[in-house]
Amino acid sequence: MHTFLQRVPELAADLPYFEQALSDLAQKLGLTLTELEVDHISLRCHQESTAERWAAQLEQSGQCFSRAIIAQRPIHLYRLSQPLRVLHWSIDVIELPWPGQKRYRHEGWEHIEVVLRGEPATLGQRAMALIDDQGLMQPGISFKTRQPAATEGGLVNTTLAVTDGMVTIKFHPWRIEEIVASEQAEH
Repeated sequence: MHTFLQRVPELAADLPYFEQALSDLAQKLGLTLTELEVDHISLRCHQESTAERWAAQLEQSGQCFSRAIIAQRPIHLYRLSQPLRVLHWSIDVIELPWPGQKRYRHEGWEHIEVVLRGEPATLGQRAMALIDDQGLMQPGISFKTRQPAATEGGLVNTTLAVTDGMVTIKFHPWRIEEIVASEQAEH
């Protein structure tokens, strides 16, 4: 078992449920997961004490390479010393957002982020092309496009999120490390 998961048993226990929910969402969407480049996975928590505890464990399992304030809350990015196995992917970056105004149904693993290279302006079209027409009409599926920015001058990071309310698959045009590097270059 991954060293981080050994240190945080509630996340170890949650990972198989997340993987199943992710597989279920992909099946509803007619989306082939094996063809996707996933660059990171994200957690969600309700309490600052939980975020601080998870952050301490992530520090022991890797290195924090970004501490940003996005939407009025801290979001840390950690590069793991040993990649985490999630379905067929080896993921070496974990995103840890501190709790914000919004409360989520579930504490634990929340979403993956998929890199779809190309122009940010056409990200939605490229992502939707990967989803089966029937998947677009499934009840309970919602789509949201946004353009989060941690700092001025960084790469345009248009994001399309597809969710069933349990888990989310987010699409964006850049790897998270490229976004962070572009924002740091401005300072």
